[in-house]
Amino acid sequence: MKCATSLVPTAEAAVADIRAQIGPVDGKWVIFFASSAYDPQAVSAAMKRAFPTALTCGCTTAGEIALGHMTKHSLVAMVVGDDLLDAVAIEVVTGISTRIDLSEAFAAFEKRFGEPAAKWPHDRYVGLVLIDGLSKAEERINDAIGNITDVSFIGGSAGDDLAFQATHVFADGQSYGDAAVLVLLKTRHGFGTIKTQSFKPTKRVLVATRVDEAAREVLEFDGRPAAQVYAEAVGAVDGDIAPFFQNHPVGLMLGNEPYVRSPQQRKGDAIAFYCNIAAGMELTILEGTSIIDDTRADIAKAKTDLGGIAGMINFNCILRTLELEQRGLTEDYGALFADIPTVGFSTYGESLIGHVNQTATILAFKNA
Repeated sequence: MKCATSLVPTAEAAVADIRAQIGPVDGKWVIFFASSAYDPQAVSAAMKRAFPTALTCGCTTAGEIALGHMTKHSLVAMVVGDDLLDAVAIEVVTGISTRIDLSEAFAAFEKRFGEPAAKWPHDRYVGLVLIDGLSKAEERINDAIGNITDVSFIGGSAGDDLAFQATHVFADGQSYGDAAVLVLLKTRHGFGTIKTQSFKPTKRVLVATRVDEAAREVLEFDGRPAAQVYAEAVGAVDGDIAPFFQNHPVGLMLGNEPYVRSPQQRKGDAIAFYCNIAAGMELTILEGTSIIDDTRADIAKAKTDLGGIAGMINFNCILRTLELEQRGLTEDYGALFADIPTVGFSTYGESLIGHVNQTATILAFKNA
């Protein structure tokens, strides 16, 4: 496993820089994350030409992570070889904003791996999912995956450096919009998944009683205007709720574990969220803690549980990145990954079991 990062501003030259840093190793699979400053088709095609014998995939970003640093307007890549992977396959699903059908993709996976999805060992097989970050299709894709297999799929939603104009996913030399890339990995030694968010639950619980799921808007909490109820819950006495969004999102609690849904903006009496919220969902007001301390603790636990980590892929929410920037902690966060080969990006949404916000979902490859 080898990682590289390039700040060279043109696609061809950045890929050449990545290729030179990686050296002669081609590997079995190359995953890369590219700023939207690069031409998406050019960077995808160049990566495939640079690593012709490997399967390649990736997406555009809102910031990148590699070699112990958080960067912007860069290209980062990881090459994974036979020492960690027995097999890899990549499928692309298009038109996801209007229709989700994963049957052909999973049929291709079953053919490639020679056994039905129901028989894939959960300790060896793991999936990645990269999704057009403007499609609003994350929940439907994750639900569709869960209807087919119990194998864990982890990933993130592509970004475009906060322009919110167009995001792209990449697969084997092509660039796609309104699409998702699915990757199935058969690991040689096993893996772990990390879901880390920096919030603790408060005692205040809200019930979403009226919603517009398609628009990701909550119209009412507890049978009253959503913005008014949220303001009371967080103590926004003047009704100005936006300053509370970052530190007080809401969480769907599964046991003691919050699955974060982040408010995006107030729309009159309604609140628009970055995640779908269903009618009847009970949501706990959360309170922010330390991203650095919590992430460090969760990585340390994963190291212990796995007996060592060979490398990681980090899908880190853009809202976490913005908070780190505001607090001057980006170098501290990057340094958490300095001793383990890691690539990642700042996402428009994170996937693990379902779709979450203000979270980092991390795939960790187990050491031999």
